[in-house]
Amino acid sequence: MAMKNDRRAARVALIGDYDPAVTAHQAIPRALQLAAHARRVGIESEWIHSSRAGDALRGDFDALWCVPRSPYADGDAVIAAIATARRRKFPFLGTCAGYQHAVIEFARNELGFADAESSEDNPAAHTPVIHALACSLLDTGEEILIDPGSRLHQIYATGRAEETYHCRFGVNPAYLPAFAGSEMEFCCHDREGQPRAFVLAGHPFFIGTAYQPERAALVGKNHPLIDAFLAAAI
Repeated sequence: MAMKNDRRAARVALIGDYDPAVTAHQAIPRALQLAAHARRVGIESEWIHSSRAGDALRGDFDALWCVPRSPYADGDAVIAAIATARRRKFPFLGTCAGYQHAVIEFARNELGFADAESSEDNPAAHTPVIHALACSLLDTGEEILIDPGSRLHQIYATGRAEETYHCRFGVNPAYLPAFAGSEMEFCCHDREGQPRAFVLAGHPFFIGTAYQPERAALVGKNHPLIDAFLAAAI
């Protein structure tokens, strides 16, 4: 996928196990194209299997998007790539499964939960930082509430938005106190107060969402978060 013009193309690595039947995987190239068209820049993307996640940190990429569909074939490789992106201040977006793995990575490497896992990958997990949601959010839309003054609020330019999900797992509320005061700020919630997105403080662009903003492209809309991600890549 590429669109060429008078500026060089931004190159985005898409970490995940590509499946053309997955709605999010259909939407992501369109979302990037819409953002690129709006900014009048070129865009190139490359799908990278989870087992080769480290390739996403090659010098010819400008940003990393950790995409939906879990469990990944190699979740540990994905987590290692996320850790490198975080530490190197590399532009990162994680949606759905990417969001979950970014939370696990931070819990392991910054909060001291070395055995942090998802109960999707390991139902017997000792530290299930990611666990099954009380109510599944499969192809479901809901209103999100964004904290005033947060980076996400600046990107959306509003405190409320409607987003669409395809997930059954999310952040375990029992572990939220451990994140309080850390750089990982859960600045977006549902109406019941459950976390739906985070921003990493002190990082140029490191954002994760439980929902799938890429789906806006399926109805021809350039999503503000994808637009901001492309701006960071540029």
